[in-house]
Amino acid sequence: MKKIIYTLMVAGAVFITSCSSDDNNSTPGGENPPADAPTAASLLLNSIAADGGTPFDVDNPALSFTEAQNVFLPSILGIDFRVDRNVVPAGPTARFPMFQGWETLPSGERREGYYVITEASDEDFARELGIIYAPRMAEAIGSGGEQNSEWTEDGRLIFEGSVDFSPTRSLTPGAASADGALVGFPPAEVNPGAIADANWSSYVVLPDSNIVINAQLVANSTGIHDRIPNPNGNSQADEDDLNNPNLAIDQASVVMQLLDGWHDGQPYYFHIVTDTSDPGPATIELGVYAPKLNNLPAFGLFPGGSMLPFSPTANGITPDANNPQGFQGLNTASISDRQVNDPTNTFPIDPSDTRYAPMWDAHITEFTVPAEERVILTSFDQINDLLEDGTLIPFRGNSNPGPLANSLSNLLTATGAIINCPVITQPDASVIGTQIGAPRNE
Repeated sequence: MKKIIYTLMVAGAVFITSCSSDDNNSTPGGENPPADAPTAASLLLNSIAADGGTPFDVDNPALSFTEAQNVFLPSILGIDFRVDRNVVPAGPTARFPMFQGWETLPSGERREGYYVITEASDEDFARELGIIYAPRMAEAIGSGGEQNSEWTEDGRLIFEGSVDFSPTRSLTPGAASADGALVGFPPAEVNPGAIADANWSSYVVLPDSNIVINAQLVANSTGIHDRIPNPNGNSQADEDDLNNPNLAIDQASVVMQLLDGWHDGQPYYFHIVTDTSDPGPATIELGVYAPKLNNLPAFGLFPGGSMLPFSPTANGITPDANNPQGFQGLNTASISDRQVNDPTNTFPIDPSDTRYAPMWDAHITEFTVPAEERVILTSFDQINDLLEDGTLIPFRGNSNPGPLANSLSNLLTATGAIINCPVITQPDASVIGTQIGAPRNE
């Protein structure tokens, strides 16, 4: 529950800035800076400094990451690689630089919002900002799945859309299917913890440049993103509390929970989930439901389009203290407590590959064998082998819209659901249990 005093302060601040242009975060006028204005990257970095944060310096970065740490975002302020939830209930987390901008509400009014940037389609821009270069994001331009933006006079971005963080997330696991193969997933009912309006997309086109950035709103006056860890454990009672210390507006930084996954046979494919095109994965993985993402090109297609295929499984191994393999699956995530058991999905490439994009097109598998014969899925090669021998089949709910043209798997179909999963790091096992930089707000 939001603290009343803080809510009044936020509301008052928005009212004051709407009546005055003297404040540093003055009311946006919707006008782009003149041609001789600083670059887009420098405007954003300057805003971090003005807000009390630590802007990335490409020539003198605050942190130097080792090969074993394998961090893909040089601008990250700190990472907690501890995975034992008995020690750290939220599991691994990362601390990001946070930018202040403006959302545009359906009424046309504007509201202050806070966001992180993880990728960009332009290599020089990505290098200056210390984020991932993902050129395939540019394929989103003109699709209707992106949103445009403007600059304020003081160099803040104005977004076309907005996000409501006030809903309370809830999920009712599904009953067993008639054949008993599926339990928990698909859920019987889902209610995402945050909902974007029809104009919001995290693929944002910067003014006058055609650079596409992946910008994820994490907070505004309605609350905070559900992937910002709750310092009081897993309770949802104060999930939208703007006083959460993991959101530090005065330090221009935010701590977000990382999800695990598998890539190329290796675990610890740590990523965040920000928003999704479907309310189901938005609820399961604590993201924002953003229906505009449905317009991005194109489902089931790789290496074309602006997305990448990845593979959750519908009925993986459920948690069992006697099973050394661990657990995996949308079923496990659907029946688990909040922020405890993530699906640990399987991914084909990492951000070092220029075919990478942060929008992932879900290709769900389904085991045909009994629960005791199921295995952890660790790579696309393994998935393809199991599809060939019939141990796996495409999930019965996959819709596979359009012709299948997926070079990573000719046997697996798409669901039509898109999940925004920026990949942060895939460390060696030797790094697990350690911490880097400043992973907590002071």
